[in-house]
Amino acid sequence: MSQRPALLLLLALAACKPSGQAEAPPPPDPPKPVQVAIFQPAPVQAASQLTGTIRARREADLGFRAGGRIAERLVNLGDRVSPGQPLARLDPADLALSLRSAEADLAAARAQYTQAANDAQRSAILLAAGHVAAAFNDQRVAASRAAAERVTSAEAALSLARNRLSYTTLIAPNAGIVTALLAEAGQVVAEGTPVIRLANPDEREILVQAPEALLPRLREGGATAGFWSRPEAAIPVTLREVAGQAEPGLRTYPARFAIAQAQAPEWAQLGMTATVTLPSLGGIAARVPLSAVHDRGSGPMLWAVEGQDRIRAVPARVIALAETTALVQADLPEGTRIVAIGPQLLAPDHRVRVVDTRLAGSLR
Repeated sequence: MSQRPALLLLLALAACKPSGQAEAPPPPDPPKPVQVAIFQPAPVQAASQLTGTIRARREADLGFRAGGRIAERLVNLGDRVSPGQPLARLDPADLALSLRSAEADLAAARAQYTQAANDAQRSAILLAAGHVAAAFNDQRVAASRAAAERVTSAEAALSLARNRLSYTTLIAPNAGIVTALLAEAGQVVAEGTPVIRLANPDEREILVQAPEALLPRLREGGATAGFWSRPEAAIPVTLREVAGQAEPGLRTYPARFAIAQAQAPEWAQLGMTATVTLPSLGGIAARVPLSAVHDRGSGPMLWAVEGQDRIRAVPARVIALAETTALVQADLPEGTRIVAIGPQLLAPDHRVRVVDTRLAGSLR
């Protein structure tokens, strides 16, 4: 028997299969390994209070623009001053002598210029008559020009000496309140040394020290300020700035809350003690890993693990975000397992296999 008829027989037998028999379905996808966190709702943090003091937004340490001995101080701590008001004076004796020296230098420079100019004029006449060489005349002209420049320099030095003598009186650049006295009469100070601290009371703020746990809540708004001297008063305040680095000793962050000028009461003086109250977030919420929150285009959601291997999408409302966690509200019973990492890789028809349970409030 040849090989060709045998091959045809095998093909015919292979084509003969019972009618209506379907192919075997493909095996199901294996469950995806996931890490879960436990959903544990609790009352949201209550209102927090930070105690601080009223400070001026703009404070300046004023100093003399010349050095010398302070002869007198004209203001006291807490005084209100107006623009242009004298605050302190230096002993002007040394600067007056410098002014007299500058005046003498200017007089000498002018006398030298007069002589040099006359010499240049006479040299020009002699040059025209042919009695001197051109080089000699050039020397006289150059000497006259140099003498004129020395006069200009002496005039500038005299103006500077007059200015420095006027700097012996420290003038208030704007209205304000004296909040610190940094030098006293009889003390010798260098140029620019701070002598008096002047604060502008028009813009007042409350300076508080905030612990790092409250940093996310500072920017949520709704803060109010109360005052120990007026317990019944409460005015709204707005966060203006938070320091980028904690204080080395306290490990807290200085924060400034601005008081609106239209709402600042007159009795709220600089240095008063104030308490900034951060509002309560209210309600019940759970802190979950930040990686557990996912948005598929219809808002934040969580994957809840149901039974042994099924998942369900649950809408969530994000209340606050921290560096590694989120405070959320969701319609889930306490103790529900939620997918902690990689929710964007899952779909409703996926099966899962729990391999680890991590802390709900951290990623550690």
